[in-house]
Parts: sequence; C-alpha cells; structure tokens
Amino acid sequence: MAARSVHVHIENARSNASIFHITPKRWKAACARHHALARRLQVTIGWDGDMLDEALATAQVVVGVPQRRDNLSARAPALRWLHATSAGVDGYLPLDWLPAGVAFTNNRGAHGVKAEQFMCMAYTMLHTRMPQILANQHAHRWEQLFSPTLAGRTALIVGLGDLGEGAARAARKLGLRVIGVRRTARKSRFADAVHPYGKLEKLLPTADFVVLAVPLTPETCNLLSRKRLALMNAAAGVINISRAGVADHVALAEKLQRGELAGAVLDVVDPEPLPADSPLWGVPNLIITPHISCDDGAHYVDISLDLWFENLAHFLHDKPLRQRVDPQRGY
Repeated sequence: MAARSVHVHIENARSNASIFHITPKRWKAACARHHALARRLQVTIGWDGDMLDEALATAQVVVGVPQRRDNLSARAPALRWLHATSAGVDGYLPLDWLPAGVAFTNNRGAHGVKAEQFMCMAYTMLHTRMPQILANQHAHRWEQLFSPTLAGRTALIVGLGDLGEGAARAARKLGLRVIGVRRTARKSRFADAVHPYGKLEKLLPTADFVVLAVPLTPETCNLLSRKRLALMNAAAGVINISRAGVADHVALAEKLQRGELAGAVLDVVDPEPLPADSPLWGVPNLIITPHISCDDGAHYVDISLDLWFENLAHFLHDKPLRQRVDPQRGY
C-alpha cells in the first residue's frame, strides 16, 4: 500500500467491561510503542455508534465490530479490514453482513498467558477437591479430603488454539500428560499426542480433566454432549473456558448432582450474566467464574493493540493478515 494516511475507526461499546475499552489514553500509549506505524494513521474513536456512520464513510479499517452492521457495503465504501477485539466471533455469525473483499480478523493471541495462569489454578482446585472443601466450609463441616500429587494425571484438551495451548502449558508445568483434540491430528509442541474430533469418544474415559478451549462453531456446538459426558470416569473433572454452547451444561449439572463427576469449573455459561435464580448456582462441586479466565484485567487493551499493530504492518505492505476469520467456517 502506498505511503498515505489510513483512516482507522475504533468502535467501543460502553456495555463491555472497562478493561476492553480502547480509550484515547490507551490508544496514545500504543502509538508511542509503535510510533513508525502510528504515523501513517488518521484515527477516530467512537462509542456506541455516536459517530459511526460519519466515520464509516471514509474508514479503511475498523477496530471493534459495530453493533449496527446492516448495509455495510454502502455505508463503508472504503472498508478493507474489520477487526474484532475478542477471540470468539460466534456472536457475529453468520458473516453474511460482511462486505465481499473485506478482511475480518479476531483477537487470537491475546488470551493465552492469562489462560495458562487460570488453568494452573483450575487443575489444582479440582484435583485437591476444593469445590467440596469450600462447600464443607460453608456448611461448617470438618472433613479431611486428602489428595495425591497431580503429576502423571491426564488432561484432555479440546482445542489447541491460543486458549488450548495455554491450558496445555499449564498442564505440562504441573506434570500432567497432555492429550490434544482438534479438527486435525496436526502435532502440537505442548501436547504428548493430538487426535481429531472423531477420536473424542475413545479418549474421554482416559481423562482426569477434560478442558474445553474451542471456538463455538456448527462443528463444535454441543461437542461435549450428554452421550459423551456419560463416557467420563467419575473421578474426572470438566473445565470450560471457551463457550457454553460447546457443552451440555444441563447434563453436566445432573452428573455432578448424582456424584458421577468429581467437579467442574465453568467460566462460561448461558445466558451471561447468569440469572440469580439459575439452578447452576447450587450445583454441588461446581465452581462458576464470571467469564474472566483469559482476559488480563490490567493490560488487555495493551496486549490487543500490540497484536493489532503487528497485523497493521502486514496490512500496510499488502501481506496476508494474521488471525483472519474464514467467513464460511466462522473461525
């Protein structure tokens, strides 16, 4: 691309937590870290569509998927690249609203470090029976629940993208054997073995932990179904850091109620926020965290913008963009 100014519009939503807001202060800090690239940009920052149509008239790049996406071809005639500030894009599917020829990227790569830290905690909590220990505390009940060391246990990690690799690194640190499952059996340096989805039913009975770290797509919807949950051994645990729709949470809750699983950690539920009267709150040996496992509370925007600027260098030199989402597959 010729050395001319590129109009980038940043679209924020006030309904999102403040850690996701790209404020002028955060943008300025990122520009200071990427000064040479930032000099090429003309930037507008909007909130909840307050200046969206005016910005779309000339913007070549939009960061943050607008709430209103109808008729984008006409409203954004110069648009070449639209970037989602989240890794999951299931909320935007199907991508029939995306103008032809516009590249759509997501925020893959911004979550792995935090996911690794969260997973170290989750593995340890489930293995040490912390859900039951906490329940005993609230019930004023003294019960010594002893557990062996973690080393040698098996983590079955479904999905080996940014989140899954973070889960695999955590498992390795704790001495776990790591079995990966994804669309293909392509090897991963963080897994002892990798299998395609078709092998999942044979692998589930061997797992001490089943970790869900896949994007929600038609292929992964209800991947950990009632039938597959029935294949897990009673001493195993489930950890979901992806999307609620990947697993049958109703069937999972029933298995926990019957004592047929050792425990579970759900960082994603449906709906979110989880209503106060949801029966999930009272399920034994279940820990619910409010979708906070993989987002850095202090540096999420910094991490995200650094990744975006790396991609901007590709854009400015007409090179293929990283983290590009396939409109047909939705990931």
